[in-house]
Amino acid sequence: MVSAKNTDPKLGYLTRKDTEVKLPWPTRVKNKNPAPIQITAEQILREARELQKAEKIRPPKQKITDADELAEYCLLKRKEFEDRVRQVRWNTSVWIKYAQWEESQKNFNLARDVWERALEVDDRNNTLWLKYAEMEMKNKFIDDARNVWDRAVYHLPRVDQLWYKYIHMEEMLGNVAGARKVFERWMQWMPDQQCWRAYINFELRYNEIERGRQLFERFVQSHPKVGVWLSYAKFEMKEDEVARARNVYERAVEKLADDEEAEQLFVTFAEFEEWCKETERARCIYKFAFRHIPKGSAGRRRLQYEDFDHTPRGTAEDLSIVGKRRFQYEDEVRMNPLNYDSWFDYIRLEESVGNKERVRKVYERAIANAPPSEEKRYWQRYIYLWINYALYEELGAGDVEQTRKVYRGCLKLIPHNKFSFAKIWILAAQFEIRQLNLKAARHILGNAIGKAPKDKIFKNYIKMELQLGNIDRCRKLYERYLEWSPENCYAWSKYAELERSLCETKRARAIFNLAIAQPALNMPELLWKTYIEFEILEGEFKRTRELYERLLDRTKHLKVWISYAKFEASAMKEDGGGLDLAEENLHEQKKHCIQRARRVFEKAINYFRTSAPELKEERAMLLEEWLNMESSFGKLGDVSLVQSKLPKKLKRRRQILAEDGPAGYEEYIDYLFPEETQATYLNILKAAYKWKKQKISADED
Repeated sequence: MVSAKNTDPKLGYLTRKDTEVKLPWPTRVKNKNPAPIQITAEQILREARELQKAEKIRPPKQKITDADELAEYCLLKRKEFEDRVRQVRWNTSVWIKYAQWEESQKNFNLARDVWERALEVDDRNNTLWLKYAEMEMKNKFIDDARNVWDRAVYHLPRVDQLWYKYIHMEEMLGNVAGARKVFERWMQWMPDQQCWRAYINFELRYNEIERGRQLFERFVQSHPKVGVWLSYAKFEMKEDEVARARNVYERAVEKLADDEEAEQLFVTFAEFEEWCKETERARCIYKFAFRHIPKGSAGRRRLQYEDFDHTPRGTAEDLSIVGKRRFQYEDEVRMNPLNYDSWFDYIRLEESVGNKERVRKVYERAIANAPPSEEKRYWQRYIYLWINYALYEELGAGDVEQTRKVYRGCLKLIPHNKFSFAKIWILAAQFEIRQLNLKAARHILGNAIGKAPKDKIFKNYIKMELQLGNIDRCRKLYERYLEWSPENCYAWSKYAELERSLCETKRARAIFNLAIAQPALNMPELLWKTYIEFEILEGEFKRTRELYERLLDRTKHLKVWISYAKFEASAMKEDGGGLDLAEENLHEQKKHCIQRARRVFEKAINYFRTSAPELKEERAMLLEEWLNMESSFGKLGDVSLVQSKLPKKLKRRRQILAEDGPAGYEEYIDYLFPEETQATYLNILKAAYKWKKQKISADED
């Protein structure tokens, strides 16, 4: 045996010094006075817990490797829960966590024991019963769950949620008879209306109509309210039992005639009879209602009674809503009669009711409020009152003469010398056409052209005459149209298109010539394009070239040059030639087309180089278009003609000048053409020669 004195740490033995127990030195308290701020142990623990939550400190995870460790862990965990519930038996959440933990460990018997102990503490807590039953259902212990529900509804029969959950479980299991028994047990406690409705809906889901009817009988005995009786009657109506529904209403009136909500019962009963086409019955119900309802609300019901006398309704609508909205709109239009949106809403309400006389009265009151200012922006909303009025009379009321009066009154009211509305003229004319009164339609449109000519009126008038096949009238209308608006390129084009459709080529050409001779046009490019396309379609290539030359005399725009060149490249026939050409002649003709197109491009390039040298970008785009065209010609094309003329793209900077002076620089793309490069080289050579000559003269001196 080796003694401790001879042990050597290097040999793996411990010395006496290493095995000594070192006790801490006792600390001396220098100041034994009490601290100015006293801290209790409870405060220290609370601050420690708050610090732990703030820093999210979690205990280390324990790894379990075998069954013994698992059993030991479960024992410790169970002990913690037991200690916890012993400390706070009244805390429901602790019991729930304990039972759920046992459930997660598949210890169902222990979990049930926890639930039972928790219920012994507080059996009036519905959360415990719900969680307990949910555990049994989740793990498919149906009998145990049913036992829990039975005990729960016995202890807490006034908690509707427990009954609903119990019934839902039985219904999900397909146990309809069991669910019905639960409902019957529930109904013995006389629950509220929603519970009865749930029972009735349950029976109706399984098409148990007779059972549902019996339940309604019990329902109205348990809750004799107006809403319950109305639901009963509505149920009978859904089942097409009109006689039963009437019996329900009559019984309800006998029992609830003096009830506070009897007014709603009378109105619904009257609407039901109205729906059944029993007008006299409905009238009697209204009269009976006025004798029983309070006087304060009799005026509103009397108004509805008048509506009933004039207005047959086919559906059971809520008359009180109509009356309330009518009073609301009356107040709005009385406060601000120029608020046309309120008039529109009011009119829409009356149209939905269907009383023609009342609708007409509201329309007449609305259109009587014309805008005080003769400015079109104030009339744009108002004029739609007239339009809707006319459409209602024509389509809703079917009164042709009244519709005609509405249109005439509107056209008479508008101050046409200041502004007009083409829509009104056109709608009035279309109405007369629908009435097969063509003379009146022409008279209306003629007056429109005379009083307030507009593009839309001319277009619709011409369209109408063209559909009728009156070509002479169309020509006269076009002449008046162009006399009123000679700068209108659309009118010129359509006039010429009409003549061309009639194979009147000379007329069309004359119209085009008159059009392009006008001193001012709103869209000249459209007119010239249409004229050129017309000549191309006619095969008049010589005239087309003359047109292009005339156009180039007016404008040298890039698009005109490109269009001219493309035309020359595609003009494969001689002027007036309509015969097929042989293959050799076709090849020669193609060459001539290419030569003409090249001449156009060369002429355009020469113009941009000499007359408009500042338009470098347009010149570059023209060369690019020429290059693409030469590439499309194939073997007949010559790309080298264009490549030698293409410019170089250069990035340059220029100064931005603002009101306060220079504001920086911006980059832009510049183009350097070959002739400019040669000129630059020549200038450099001239400057070098001049410098050399000056130097020689200086040396001689």
